[in-house]
Amino acid sequence: MGHFQGGAEAPVRVLLADDDAGFLESLQPLIEHQPELTVIGTAANGLAAIELADALDPDAVVIDLHMPLVDGVTAVARLRKDHPSLCLIALTGDPSPQLHQAVSEAGADAVLLKGTLVDTLVERLAAVRTGARS
Repeated sequence: MGHFQGGAEAPVRVLLADDDAGFLESLQPLIEHQPELTVIGTAANGLAAIELADALDPDAVVIDLHMPLVDGVTAVARLRKDHPSLCLIALTGDPSPQLHQAVSEAGADAVLLKGTLVDTLVERLAAVRTGARS
């Protein structure tokens, strides 16, 4: 993989996928505010998320589970298959354990509830560099 030498200077490149534009608008600046993170694209549905991930090769994808065209579980499974080393973080407003289980089995690294989300999300993304991707 053609990653930068030293790695620390290169921010974690994050793709955001959510059909709720207001949520994206609130989330994107929070991520951009972190020096170690950068948002490289946003998608409004699961299909666009898959296409953008193929085009942009992000380090991490933050994906909402309830989206049009391709639902989050399907998109996560597809992203995991196509990009094995991607950090995949699923978001949902739905606390259903079955859903969380399904998404984890599909390949998500983390499933976060939107209500409690932002601090955890930023921490989780910031940890991508120190984690498995070396």
